Amino acid sequence: MSVQGTVIPIIHWSRRSSCLTEDPELFFPVSSEGPGRQQYEQAKAVCRRCPVRLRCLDYALNTHQMYGVWGGTTPDERRAAMAETRRRAR
Repeated sequence: MSVQGTVIPIIHWSRRSSCLTEDPELFFPVSSEGPGRQQYEQAKAVCRRCPVRLRCLDYALNTHQMYGVWGGTTPDERRAAMAETRRRAR
């Protein structure tokens, strides 16, 4: 993209995410029980300070991400949000 000869880079939202500097495994706990519950909370804390959290959540919902923390939500939270959206659409 250019404006009057100046090149403007298109920056994908994920390049600005807070999770880039974190261990990716943090966002994919093995379980939601025991140590996994604490891992989910740690991942969600990273998301809370993320400048693109809502874009990430939107991506996860639109692409039906079934695993991991996306946009500060767990898989169960995203499933509940999608079910609520479907319920309201009826």
